Amino acid sequence: MTTVIVIAIYLGLLLGLALFSKTLFRGTSKDYFVASHSIGPFMLLMSVFGTTMTAFALVGSTGKAFSTGIGTYGLMASSSGLIHAACFLLIGIKLWAIGKRYGYVTQIQYFRARFESSKFGYLLFPILVLLVVPYLLIGVVGAAKTIEGVTKAKGPNPGVFPEWTANGAIPPWFTGLVICIVVLTYIFAGGSRAAAWANTFQTIVFMVMGVLAFYLISDKLGGVGAAIEQAKDTHKVRTVDGHVGVPPMTFLTYMFIPLSVGMFPHLFQHWLTAKSAKSFKLTVVAHPVCIAIVWVPCVLIGIWATGQLPAGTNPAIVLSVTVSKLISDPIIVGLVMAGILAAIMSSLDSQFLCLGTMFTNDIVLHNSKKKFTDRQIILMARGFIVLIVLLIYLIALYELSKEKQYIFSLAVWSFSGFAALTPLVIAALYWKRATLTGAYACVISVFVSWITFFAMSGFGGEYLLPGKIVPAAAMWFIGATAMIVGSLLSPPPSEKTLNKFFG
Repeated sequence: MTTVIVIAIYLGLLLGLALFSKTLFRGTSKDYFVASHSIGPFMLLMSVFGTTMTAFALVGSTGKAFSTGIGTYGLMASSSGLIHAACFLLIGIKLWAIGKRYGYVTQIQYFRARFESSKFGYLLFPILVLLVVPYLLIGVVGAAKTIEGVTKAKGPNPGVFPEWTANGAIPPWFTGLVICIVVLTYIFAGGSRAAAWANTFQTIVFMVMGVLAFYLISDKLGGVGAAIEQAKDTHKVRTVDGHVGVPPMTFLTYMFIPLSVGMFPHLFQHWLTAKSAKSFKLTVVAHPVCIAIVWVPCVLIGIWATGQLPAGTNPAIVLSVTVSKLISDPIIVGLVMAGILAAIMSSLDSQFLCLGTMFTNDIVLHNSKKKFTDRQIILMARGFIVLIVLLIYLIALYELSKEKQYIFSLAVWSFSGFAALTPLVIAALYWKRATLTGAYACVISVFVSWITFFAMSGFGGEYLLPGKIVPAAAMWFIGATAMIVGSLLSPPPSEKTLNKFFG
């Protein structure tokens, strides 16, 4: 119960900080959506990094390492550090400059103007929402399974609420509900400014708590060397389909997945909150270091857990069960769990907010002849966010009803879709000859291939194409080819558009 109280205190502090940030809210729709372009370097780094490090990075990577081995770090973390930074530098800064110059607050506004088409946004909006949904799900599911794992009965311990559930744990539906309500409360109140403040606080918390958990668990196992020694030998080398190490083509093509940050709609919104282009410097330089600080401990804890937990343990609860088993102090366990929830919520808030922003600006306000006040615009965004939160919660309940939840692979599918769409933004920014026809061909071909591969995977399982190729790589080349061919077979953009974006 002490652990639960610590988590409750953390959630209270988070709400207090986020609601305090509401006092800085300027009451305008621009401030609600992009914080009036006022976020400095440190808060930009913390909010951008916190947004990219969700349940996938903490809960997912630990469970994946427990299931398939040390190669988990090589698959995502090592390449993500460099590729994310490159995307921030080559895509983020340019989109920030264009967005600030022309007043854009969403990706779709930019693409509509760049490709001279209002209708293009109506195609892109539902696809972006569909790809965000799995990302949101892993946050709610990851939080629910983490708290269940740490509060359930173990040995003589009957669990936190033995009279409530069969295993004594806090039921996943309740945790998911609390998390959704907390995130909804501060997003509802302060928008992007509240998200930036909350993400800064939460990112610091989960980085510090991750390092603390790593130290305490390694100390309990007799040091890093002893911890590695007691882990299963197979998980130190065997990672994918029985191969020693990761197959070369799998490792190479996995590098396409981190490109997803170039098309994340919530990251686009975070970029637009920056005060100036100089604010990006710290993010570009420090982001790879932050990734290492988070991923190294999580992957190693997953490897060490192979010597402590049964082979069939649900990957979604490996981190929480390992922490509760090897760390005896309930206050420390509570702090570590608060750190995990911090990582999860620092992504959920940005994603919920971006969906509300896109719906309001790209669907309701676009081409509307009626003039709305800032208050009415903010109210529409809040209303849609409430509906999205409710929908995600209901879908999460279905996902939680399954025997196992594979957070890592579900996240990879979400990332793969966004990564495959990056030829769209790269062409829009750097290729004058890119046209609306090419954009349509790119988006439609990527969507069809994503749906096809996703269905072939069993709707969320791990899946490799012949030759051990990751689907994201194939989809990226499909999208790039479609963009090039479609653009070359259609008339070039107008001089007015070229002058606007390249002049």
